[in-house]
Amino acid sequence: MNPTTLSIPQLEALSRTIRFRTIRNSHLSGTPHLGSCLSCTDLLVWLYWNILRLNTKEPKTEQRDRFILSKGHAAPVLFQVLAERGFYSPNVLDAYGQNGSVFGEHPPTPDHLAGIEAATGSLGHGLPMALGMALASRITQQPYRVFAILGDGECNEGAVWEAALMASAQKASNLTIFVDYNKWQATGRSNEILGLTPLAEKWKAFGWSCLEINGHSFEEMESAYHSLSSDNRPKAIIANTLKGKGIEFMEDDNNWHYRIPTADEVRQSASLLNIPQDQIQLDGRKPISHG
Repeated sequence: MNPTTLSIPQLEALSRTIRFRTIRNSHLSGTPHLGSCLSCTDLLVWLYWNILRLNTKEPKTEQRDRFILSKGHAAPVLFQVLAERGFYSPNVLDAYGQNGSVFGEHPPTPDHLAGIEAATGSLGHGLPMALGMALASRITQQPYRVFAILGDGECNEGAVWEAALMASAQKASNLTIFVDYNKWQATGRSNEILGLTPLAEKWKAFGWSCLEINGHSFEEMESAYHSLSSDNRPKAIIANTLKGKGIEFMEDDNNWHYRIPTADEVRQSASLLNIPQDQIQLDGRKPISHG
């Protein structure tokens, strides 16, 4: 049930591997949201290896920590993380996007896939569910913690702020959220579509303990989390991230919210991420056509 606590070089290597597999998966399955996946990859890797108390052999043990991917459209990278963490074999992800597969563009229900706590994708619902789980720990007297990743565009939703108010009122100290602040949403800049700035101050005004960090720095993630850990309020970490992080030609380009990489772009990505040629594995596997 204890985290693995990998070193920073190990976390960085994992992030590169998982980024590449997510990019390759997008090409082979013909499914989008690649930029949104790459912006939160580092957060997921750090959480699943260094923070979350989990048992991959008994994924439903009551004492486990809970994690909710509220920005459910980043499910492709979460699936890669869960596979690498040992919830299932990475080979089963070859079925991603195919008829009858549990692997789709959003997380399925917990009954369908180990490691998933809630089906998400309707934006704004993940935080309310995470809050419910956090409060349930009091009733059941289980010492688990609850974590969630929200998108910055998702903070447009009123349900986020209703849950934020309730979490503060109930002093849900075992609840920690990360806002993947990549400055984009589907159709434009987040701050131009809705006035999010200053985002950290808004969470503080709602009664949360809050810090702002570089969302690609494992050192800052660790420092922020532990500096907030003794606070009896719910905790929000605003993670400034880059959409498409790790791939120079994708970074901060919102076309990659929906664009699918070509085979050549997958190979370019492998080169940028220092992935060996024998791990690219595109030969003999045709992209799935979705009509």
